[in-house]
Amino acid sequence: MKRADQGLLERLQQGIIVGDGAMGTLLYQRGVPLSACFEVLNLQQPAIVRRIHRDYLAAGAQLLETNTFAANRLRLAAVGLDAQVHQVNATGARLARDAAGCNALVAGAVGPLGRVPGETAELGIEDRRSLFREQMEGLADGGVDLLLLETFASLEELELAVAVAVHTGLPVVAQMAFFEGGRTREGVAAAEAARRLAEAGATIVGANCGSGPKDVLDVLRTMAAHTDRPLSGFANSGFPEYVDGRYIYLATPGYFAARGREMVEAGTCLVGGCCGTTPEHIRALAAAVSDFKPAPRVVVRPATAPIPQAAAESRQQRGFLAAWGKRPIITVELDPPRGLDCTKVLAGSRLLAETGADAISLAENPLARIRMGNIALAKRIQDAIGIETIIHVTGRDRNLIGLHSELLGAHLLGLRNVLAVTGDPVAVGGESGASSVFDLNSIGLLELLTALNNGHTLMGGDLGGATQFQAGAAFNPNVTDMSGQRRRLNKKIAAGAQFVQTQPVYSVAILDAMLDCLQDVDIPVLVGILPLVSERNAEFLHNEVPGILLPDDVRKRMRGTHGEEGVRRGLDIARELIEAGRGRVDGFYLMPPFGKVNIAVELIGAIRR
Repeated sequence: MKRADQGLLERLQQGIIVGDGAMGTLLYQRGVPLSACFEVLNLQQPAIVRRIHRDYLAAGAQLLETNTFAANRLRLAAVGLDAQVHQVNATGARLARDAAGCNALVAGAVGPLGRVPGETAELGIEDRRSLFREQMEGLADGGVDLLLLETFASLEELELAVAVAVHTGLPVVAQMAFFEGGRTREGVAAAEAARRLAEAGATIVGANCGSGPKDVLDVLRTMAAHTDRPLSGFANSGFPEYVDGRYIYLATPGYFAARGREMVEAGTCLVGGCCGTTPEHIRALAAAVSDFKPAPRVVVRPATAPIPQAAAESRQQRGFLAAWGKRPIITVELDPPRGLDCTKVLAGSRLLAETGADAISLAENPLARIRMGNIALAKRIQDAIGIETIIHVTGRDRNLIGLHSELLGAHLLGLRNVLAVTGDPVAVGGESGASSVFDLNSIGLLELLTALNNGHTLMGGDLGGATQFQAGAAFNPNVTDMSGQRRRLNKKIAAGAQFVQTQPVYSVAILDAMLDCLQDVDIPVLVGILPLVSERNAEFLHNEVPGILLPDDVRKRMRGTHGEEGVRRGLDIARELIEAGRGRVDGFYLMPPFGKVNIAVELIGAIRR
């Protein structure tokens, strides 16, 4: 054991350490808007940060956290301070040290790299290590006594952060944010999280944020029976209520302190507050635990729950994917109508089913323009015609709660195939008054689908069963170098993708390059074919639609064409690509322009021949 760890543990044996409370809550109460970057205040308004530290110290806090929760390069880049990571963190440490003096410990606060699940999925392991290391070195140089890693929703990310923190030589407190049922967003139980964090090298393990004091207390009671490491708990002050433009936390200091006392009785030795807590909460907490010493604990061997059978079955390819390797799979994209009349889409779907399509792929508000909901339309198509559907789900249109609800509802309706896409920003469609949500990107959506297939929400809540979604991902070959797209696809597959639909391909050379790039991908890849119909159509796609790039020779072939001649020329190009892919591709993803189903029918005939 490192000497620094030993010193902290010896102090814990002497009595309970009371931490401080929320930094952001007090900054907000004192006039700093929620939209501000709180960490920047270390440089721009140090007096307000120092005042909060002193207020907590006066309330009885024996440990002060630095104002550096989100002071990593990614988050500071949003305010143009990505080159000042070390300065922001070192200054934050010095501000806390100035207030603490010799009477209190200073903990360097480190939060997760991203704001939401999937946001940092494209970063490699070494990139993540570097980001954590940069922040932690700034805190260490500023003079912190320990590192407090908090509010992590991903256990894997917290394990990585602990591994980096251990190399600083400082004691490490590792706190997960647990959600419904005392589980992480990946569904990991508190007992397993405690064991893994201890194995990663954390000096103290625990929980913070997530929900109110009662839930944190339940998590700590579980952890106490499954690890011999000291425990920490920093609960929120209950759930917030939105009143007159402000978030108000309703738990009183007395209630918060009573639950804190129960945490100590359960064996917790480091207690403090998270969102919504104030110096009044900490003053009550310090008084409630002043006569306590860490309680003895009996540790039992942790048990790992088996993967639900339904979750295992969800990984098997079913439905339209069952044809993989036997014949080319054909999916056809149709856009939902702009209004209420869906008779044209139903008629087209019926014709496509009779012609030999395997599934109808339904876009969700393509180009960020309002259309009928694709989930309801997919249900109508499956019931009326019997052909499978693939619903596109974007991270643009719903927040994290709404995505859970919509997907659970879609599963209830019998929909099983989902293409996870980030979605075009609202600026593309220009719908007046609308805004983009993007709680999740495409990788985050795939992680959500995998969580549901494993029987829990992305916040760890038990579903009482498991969904059986087949998750699809997009791939864009229309780039100068496909290696970046391939790395992103690898992350999508790791997140749970079971099939791929590509952006439209317009040249045999790009098709060949894509097949070389994806030759070792072990899930079906359906090559996108979007037939051109005129020079005007070709130029619009090339210049205005994200993800589509036409080669110069294709644009030249379409030059001067329109009407029947344009359709014929576009079909010729599409047939050439189909022939070039015959026997080499897993299938095709047809996108008939302007809902011209007859064009897709001709191409299905060419593929089936």
